[in-house]
Amino acid sequence: MLLHLTAGQVLDYTGARKLLDDFPAAKNLLADRGYDADWFRNGLQEKGIAPCIPPKKNRKRQIPYDETLYKQRHKVENMFGRLKDGRRIATRYDRCAHTFFSAICIAATVIWWL
Repeated sequence: MLLHLTAGQVLDYTGARKLLDDFPAAKNLLADRGYDADWFRNGLQEKGIAPCIPPKKNRKRQIPYDETLYKQRHKVENMFGRLKDGRRIATRYDRCAHTFFSAICIAATVIWWL
């Protein structure tokens, strides 16, 4: 499992750049428009992963994606919503990144087992 914590103001795909080499084998990767970059799509395809990323609205050449598969992304969003049910995580109560990251891991484990 890959976990990487970035600052709140960091672009989504900036953090993905660091994780791209360590992605596990998969058929598809579901991501939102924030990950729409040609280098990211090419990197995924080199690893044999089909990107299911809707194109940004301002992209000159719109790239097709599997809309039916993309609808499954709500499961990921639901998990983030459940993580943020805890006040400690939703308000970033912890000042240190390692403590905040530990709280996320504990909350994710509890959600997984319940």
